[in-house]
Amino acid sequence: MSETSMGGQSEQRSAPGKSAPLREITLKKRRLWPDLRRDKYLYLLAMPGLLFFIIFKYIPITNLVIGFQDYSPYLGIMGSKWVGFEHFVRFFSNPDFWMLLRNTLGISLMNLVFFFPAPIILALMMNEVRNQIMKRSVQSLIYIPHFLSWVLIYGLTYLMFSQSEGLINKLLEASGRSTVDILSNPHYFWGMLTVQSIWKEVGWGTIIFLAAIAGVDPQQYEAAVMDGAGRFRRMWHITLPAMRNVIMILFILRLGTIMDTGFEQVYLMMNAAVTEVAEVFDTYVYRVGIRQGEFSYSTAIGLFKSVVGVVLVVLANKAAKRLGQDSLY
Repeated sequence: MSETSMGGQSEQRSAPGKSAPLREITLKKRRLWPDLRRDKYLYLLAMPGLLFFIIFKYIPITNLVIGFQDYSPYLGIMGSKWVGFEHFVRFFSNPDFWMLLRNTLGISLMNLVFFFPAPIILALMMNEVRNQIMKRSVQSLIYIPHFLSWVLIYGLTYLMFSQSEGLINKLLEASGRSTVDILSNPHYFWGMLTVQSIWKEVGWGTIIFLAAIAGVDPQQYEAAVMDGAGRFRRMWHITLPAMRNVIMILFILRLGTIMDTGFEQVYLMMNAAVTEVAEVFDTYVYRVGIRQGEFSYSTAIGLFKSVVGVVLVVLANKAAKRLGQDSLY
């Protein structure tokens, strides 16, 4: 008799009253500690990330209840008055709601249409570079902006596009042309944010797609060449299908953050002339919740954003399953 069957019989004899699911849970618990000892360094490596999510993501969930209260820091959660959906009604009936929704969705859709495909296109282009020295040099250069802060990027943007001190307008003046007010023009604001995001993050975003391309068997390209397929046909029929699952998963995750436009970038670029197109949920929560101390009201807004994100992820995940694509779960 094998050790597996003997182990199963001894487990049944030691706990005759246990059902099959309970026995399975017991066996999993017994295997947990040996697994932890064997992979202790991997778990230690993951510990900082786990602590980050526990402290800053999961523990704050318990405080979402203040969105349904007239919260007072002096009374605490237990002593604050319960007001139900009063803050949600106030937010949805506020004239600013539609402005915030328009600006948030507008900026997010701009990023979805222009920024999301940019790393994919760049990864396809990088994959076609055969000179390894050139390829690595270009990769290093396009990765660098990711490590720059938004404060520094705003400073560079100001030095480039300011109407009085910007390099672009200085060149226009030198050529006898009139200057262009880009930073204070509402028509350029969403486009400027999108260009900034692409310049800062497009290189970093190619890492995942280049990793997916690296998993393609080179023999597929060789066979395609033998069949007479050109560079674009190889890209379309071999490289893109290898990236399809990764693209779908990242697209679903992107939809989940469609209500998050990035507080720091928008806040730095905002000025009085572009407030009508720049005010988004994140900046509004900061202005109302932090500066004016309306914690319950701002919590209700944040909860609304989270619910919309979860709904979009679930719907996109179901759509991906119906289309036969890989999904998150």
